[in-house]
Amino acid sequence: MTERKPRGMPAEDWVERQIRMAQERGEFDDLPGAGKPIPKRRGGTMEWVARKLREENADTAALLPPSLALPKEVAELPERLAKERSEHRVREIVADLNERIAAAHRAPQVGPPLRVGEVDVEDAVATWRTAR
Repeated sequence: MTERKPRGMPAEDWVERQIRMAQERGEFDDLPGAGKPIPKRRGGTMEWVARKLREENADTAALLPPSLALPKEVAELPERLAKERSEHRVREIVADLNERIAAAHRAPQVGPPLRVGEVDVEDAVATWRTAR
């Protein structure tokens, strides 16, 4: 769309005109779901968000406050580290996690209190070695 909105024309009228012209040209005819009713949402917005995250296999921890996401990440750390092939990479992962834990402790608290401390790098490496 290269046409600019004419001066003096309300933006809403201009947008409606663009949509009407696109409909007349048939630009919406082959869209998926054309002619079908919009599916009804059950359970409200949060259920829709949860379903969308599952469909896209998204990381739901990104939606949690740090005080909930970080303990979850610490609990899943041994499983994550078991997939790594080098000690260097294990140390990088633990260092990154520890930096985020320290940053969360320094930041104003959002949500419940953060009750997780930094992970001992040497203990994590020892656990990783044992699991190999």
